[in-house]
Amino acid sequence: MEVSKRSFLAVIPARYASSRLPGKPLAEIAGEPMIAHVWRRACGSSASRVVVATDDERIREALAPYGAEVVMTRPDHASGTDRLAEVAETLALADEAVLVNVQGDEPLIPPALVNQVAARLHDDPEASIATLAEPIMDVETLFNPNVVKVVRALSGRALYFSRAPIPWDREHFVARPEMLATDAWLRHIGLYAYRASFLTDYRDWAPAPLEQLEQLEQLRALHHGHAIQVAMAAEPNPGGVDTEEDLARLRKLFGAPEGEG
Repeated sequence: MEVSKRSFLAVIPARYASSRLPGKPLAEIAGEPMIAHVWRRACGSSASRVVVATDDERIREALAPYGAEVVMTRPDHASGTDRLAEVAETLALADEAVLVNVQGDEPLIPPALVNQVAARLHDDPEASIATLAEPIMDVETLFNPNVVKVVRALSGRALYFSRAPIPWDREHFVARPEMLATDAWLRHIGLYAYRASFLTDYRDWAPAPLEQLEQLEQLRALHHGHAIQVAMAAEPNPGGVDTEEDLARLRKLFGAPEGEG
């Protein structure tokens, strides 16, 4: 499949068997399944095509009334990236095709961020991946292991991702751990753009040692010497749904009753 120089596909991996919230893509928000909200947001981007990649017929059936394109994938993928690799193969995408992985649990993802991450990858032809970050403004967030931090080079390329508070302020964190001295700390936003050729390679690699320690799959790409571009997000990302508390927060933002669904 031939693509224009700046075009991209938005792919939304949607796995039914979430460990924390089983059936999460179908959780109801304002009268619609969460995955429908995500799909609608992705359709608001400049993507030439929006595809939901799932392993469960219930998700396909829930999206049928919306006319969403759904690609059925294997149920045994270890990550959303592996699921994207199957989509790229199924759709016979050209090596240079750009795919944006839109998380299926972010019903308020700004379409502008989807466009931005695709554009960033197009702007760096030697990078295999592009992603986004935003400043960390408080110590609680910095020291939270559930918040992924990223350090990048002058070029914008990622040096490392970690759940630890990196970089470590040797002088201030010992004496005044409650203070953030500069704006050096960045929170990683889990929105990725990939080249199809990279996805073909990725699926053949075993998990890397650092990836297994941190439980961060992007470290597999760094382990194999691939460049990851990290742009500062053009606007705030409201975040997604990992817990019941997150789901209640999103329902409130949509104006739906917290006990819904």
